[in-house]
Amino acid sequence: MKHSSGVIIVDKPKGVTSHDVVAACRGLLHTKKVGHAGTLDPMATGVLVIGFGAATRLLNSLVGASKTYETTIRLGATSTTDDADGDITHTLEADVTTITREDIERAIAEHLTGDILQVPSTYSAKKVHGQRAYDLARNGQDVQLDANPVTIEDFTVTDVRCVDESESTYLDVDATVTCSAGTYIRALGRDLGELLHVGGYLTMLRRTRVGMFDADSQKTIRMTAQSYEFTQKDGEVVQRTKAQASKELKENEEELAEKVILPADAARAVLPVRELTAQQAVDICFGRPLKTSVKTLTAALYRGQLMALVEPWKPNLAKPSTVFMTAEELARLATQTA
Repeated sequence: MKHSSGVIIVDKPKGVTSHDVVAACRGLLHTKKVGHAGTLDPMATGVLVIGFGAATRLLNSLVGASKTYETTIRLGATSTTDDADGDITHTLEADVTTITREDIERAIAEHLTGDILQVPSTYSAKKVHGQRAYDLARNGQDVQLDANPVTIEDFTVTDVRCVDESESTYLDVDATVTCSAGTYIRALGRDLGELLHVGGYLTMLRRTRVGMFDADSQKTIRMTAQSYEFTQKDGEVVQRTKAQASKELKENEEELAEKVILPADAARAVLPVRELTAQQAVDICFGRPLKTSVKTLTAALYRGQLMALVEPWKPNLAKPSTVFMTAEELARLATQTA
């Protein structure tokens, strides 16, 4: 692999976990040091930001970027997981056909737009006393999660239609949502159903954007979900699904290298940038503070390379929070670009 560090954008297929995508990327990139920024549920598809090598240390910064989703909310029932992967727990007697598009848009405008407090879905990755909420819920424990402040920048309804299924009538609401990090779209669907007194859950969720990273970008890697079987020690045959990149991409290192977003470019996409002098670059390598002021976490670059992330410290001083380049690597860079 041409690049030892960087970011790739994967279009996650339906039916696999974010961890499955990470596993597929380890094989694709031939490295064990791989992570992702922002989990997608197995039912969801779309943008999953993957970091590898030293760029995994960038992922915490990428997680905080705003996101855009396309979703379908089904009104008229609830689900244990607030999406179609859960058990449908209750189909209400209320006639959803009496709900108008104006009713839906009014509920969204009054309660689900702007700065709101949101209780995450019970089956979420939020931690409760060190354990994932979904693990506790699957074990039958009562999970109580605190409301978190989130920002819904846009919640636009694009279509509303009646759907007859299993001798029941539902109202499917297609919508586009742009929101802050930490927002649970499943919870938005659940809350919209509660506001309209009919219940609601997601039947489709696709993340189309994370910060500046877009699902339609030419750099995006499309993966598929592939089923396979294996036999356990007790002889039981188990079926699983894994994420998989195309054979052509696996066999073409040049094409794969073109998909990689270099750490400096990834940092530019989500953070303000500060160009360093030669002496500042040396100081950064040794973890020394810089005689400069920054207002927020900032990417420090030298000769087009990401040196560090720096944060405000004392008046007119910034200190490195993450250093990406050693003094030896800096010396090699200086030699190569001299």
